[in-house]
Amino acid sequence: MGVRVGMLYPGSSAEDEYPRLERLLGDGVELPVVITSVGVDAHEVAALLDLGRSERLLTGARALIADAARPDAVMWACTSGSFVFGWDGAHRQAAEIADDLGVPAGSTSIAFVAACRALGLEKVAVAATYPHDVSRHFVEFLAHGGIGVTELVSHDIPTAELAGELGHDEVLELARSNDSSAAQAVLIPDTALHTVAWIDELETLLGKPVLTANQVTAWYGLRLTGARVTCPGLGSLFRR
Repeated sequence: MGVRVGMLYPGSSAEDEYPRLERLLGDGVELPVVITSVGVDAHEVAALLDLGRSERLLTGARALIADAARPDAVMWACTSGSFVFGWDGAHRQAAEIADDLGVPAGSTSIAFVAACRALGLEKVAVAATYPHDVSRHFVEFLAHGGIGVTELVSHDIPTAELAGELGHDEVLELARSNDSSAAQAVLIPDTALHTVAWIDELETLLGKPVLTANQVTAWYGLRLTGARVTCPGLGSLFRR
């Protein structure tokens, strides 16, 4: 039986990661994407709070069921637009979508914590595209979920559009920038960043699990449906 996980994706930068994930995950997995509205494309707290407000998410969620068959689960495929609301706020976001559509829902921030727990990770390094003040919100979110951050590196990329332009070499360098020896894994938390094609290469380079935003979003969305999917090429998370 097939499984459909609807993706609410803000704006346009790396939404093509989801068709790629569909191809890798194989027949029976669908990840339809609806682009949610964006006010100002900026990695700034105020802009991100606007990006993740209820009206934008619910409008996108309703478009998802208008355009296609009802999904089995829905993900708010945005890390910064969920973690800036804090632990309780991010879970309220997911609950609002779930209540409105009548299916389980989550977000990328929630998915990162779940993925760390699934892999038994307690200490991680974070290599973030965001400015430092935004990245600190992610560190606090992880801490609330019981995940310690050994080191944080923020690359101060001001917009999602610019993050989406980074290619293979830049993404590998981003990961390498925070290969903390004390960390059990490296987290790269921006859904605007292309990473899916290079996750195994990143893990080989660093010698430890690497969790990236679009990867964990798809994984957690599948878990919400009850599906357990393994897949070569998508890192330790999809091999377990």
